Amino acid sequence: ACSIGTGGLVVTPMDHPQVAPDKGLHTIPHAIPGKWILMGAILSGGSSLSWFYKQVILGRGKTLKSENSYQSLFREVSPTPAASKGLIFLPYLKGERTPYLDPQARGAFIGLSLQHGRRDLTRAIMEGVVFALRQSLEKFKELGIEISNVTTWGGGAKNKLWRQIQADIFNLPILISPTQEGSAYGAAITAAVSVGIFSSIKEACQEWIRIKEKILPNPKNVAVYNKAYLIYRGLYSKLKDDFHGLSEL
Repeated sequence: ACSIGTGGLVVTPMDHPQVAPDKGLHTIPHAIPGKWILMGAILSGGSSLSWFYKQVILGRGKTLKSENSYQSLFREVSPTPAASKGLIFLPYLKGERTPYLDPQARGAFIGLSLQHGRRDLTRAIMEGVVFALRQSLEKFKELGIEISNVTTWGGGAKNKLWRQIQADIFNLPILISPTQEGSAYGAAITAAVSVGIFSSIKEACQEWIRIKEKILPNPKNVAVYNKAYLIYRGLYSKLKDDFHGLSEL
């Protein structure tokens, strides 16, 4: 599963704990006894887009009037091609967790030119967040964990374009639930089991969880994103020392 809220998470259930601190992953107990969750996390997911919209597009001191303002921005971004005309965003606005565990990492736009406008910058932010989450999925694969699809939750599941970007960058089918509030839904399921409405988490999930939509990757976009991801993946190591130097100024 993938969640893009203020930050961002990718998680997968496991039968046995996996300890992989060198990959920046976290292992926590599952709500189902005897099960575990492997998690990769980024610090600036939706907050990267929120920062750009409030500080750059609206301007400091102005306030967001409604969620419709974001939807208007998304509609503006839709015609922009995959990989944002060769523009990459590193979403390290608060440092980064998986896979770097580096509080001194810093955000950046790479490839910026006079051809780029705000719609390109906006799309690059959306793509950069998903590139960062793809790194966690790649770390899962290095541990021998195969992922066949991704259920997406949170703010990143509310917008059609961002859902498609996830499918294309992950190159996996994206499953959409009727609700995007995954944490609250999970808490409700756990509570329902606790008070005896259901006998187990498994039974509760079978009764309550539904998939309303399945989004498939666009092969043309997948090819573009695979090339962009290889560049994205190499940028942190090239810029790490500069990030650390800037953080000390």
